[in-house]
Amino acid sequence: MTSFNPPPGRQVPQQANPSWMGQVRPRDYRPAPESGRSAAPGGQPAYAVALPARSSAGMAALTLGGGILAFFSLFLVLPFVLENTGPAGFVVGFIASLLPLGSVLLAVRYIDRWEPEPKRLLFFAFGWGALVSIAVTMLIQPFFTFAAGPASGLDYRTFAVTVQAPVVEEFAKSLGLLLLLLFARKQFDGPVDGIVFAFTVAGGFAFTENILYFGRAIAESSAPGADLAVIFFLRGVMSPFAHAIFTGTTGLILGLAARRWHSGLALLAFPVGLVPAMLLHSGWNSMGRDFLAQYIVVQVPIFLLAVLVVVLLRVAERRLTRQRLLEYAAAGWLTPQEVAMMSTPAGRRSALRWAGTVGRRPQMKALLHAATRLAFTRQRILSGRDVAAHQLDEQQQLGELLRLREAVLR
Repeated sequence: MTSFNPPPGRQVPQQANPSWMGQVRPRDYRPAPESGRSAAPGGQPAYAVALPARSSAGMAALTLGGGILAFFSLFLVLPFVLENTGPAGFVVGFIASLLPLGSVLLAVRYIDRWEPEPKRLLFFAFGWGALVSIAVTMLIQPFFTFAAGPASGLDYRTFAVTVQAPVVEEFAKSLGLLLLLLFARKQFDGPVDGIVFAFTVAGGFAFTENILYFGRAIAESSAPGADLAVIFFLRGVMSPFAHAIFTGTTGLILGLAARRWHSGLALLAFPVGLVPAMLLHSGWNSMGRDFLAQYIVVQVPIFLLAVLVVVLLRVAERRLTRQRLLEYAAAGWLTPQEVAMMSTPAGRRSALRWAGTVGRRPQMKALLHAATRLAFTRQRILSGRDVAAHQLDEQQQLGELLRLREAVLR
């Protein structure tokens, strides 16, 4: 395959940058490959020839290693939780914790709907949050207290709530995000991905923590029903997204760094991303007697700001998808009508409804996902990082797109 680099001083076409998420440097810009540039036997474009999918050793190692770590973490976390809750408290806490977890996972599904992440990476993120990050917290918490506690000048309870928990817990959760960025960088390539993975990690962490809190209300209280109701209202109704928002800031910053991939930049973005997460966590834990007033004046606006950020990111993601697919349309791969169908919510809904009437909804859904993956592969090509490798992915994905389109229309 040939590729094109603009001559020095050439400007990137204005339409190539539909949003701040998709900025392209002039030296990295290259047009989409022409569909008729080379032909395979029978007159079909060369891209239509099936190419073997490239395996990701990093992602395989990540999921295998994550599974092993989660398995061994279970032997540390489960006895600790059972010791503090008792069997009855554990069962009640587990069931009650499913409700706030469900709200977080529904949010993840909504955010991730446009360009779904591989399920095994989402399982890794959840397992890391629910087990590994809890185990890491338990292991390093005593050392952090010993090293930083006396120097803080705070009493133990204040230190534990406002310093120890935010620092240790956010580090433990976000370590999983850093591993995802380093070992699954093809899937972790933007701020939306960072938020999706961060919410999933945080949802897992809050799930286990809620089991502990809810179970203690059963095991240690003389009025377990009333205490459980109060704690559930505070954690399950008023703040199911607290951990997600804390860790989501780290995921957002790591995702922004992933737009210009460089391992050194990722390592630098990690501590930078931890700062707002720890500050937000500490601010939440520091609310005292005027909890309700601070909740309304501070925490509710933070939540609304988080919602606004997610909405803006999704809009930018759709605009980026549309522009990149339009570039393939200009090269002859798609029609403008197909781009509108694949890159707008209304177009996708209409396409899925039509496909359902002819019994091809699964094929249409696969086609829409393939088109989105292709658009983001092109964005990775235009980012200037690992261009040759991503162009091989582009070849495979263009062939897949043609086959899926044929399966839908036959």
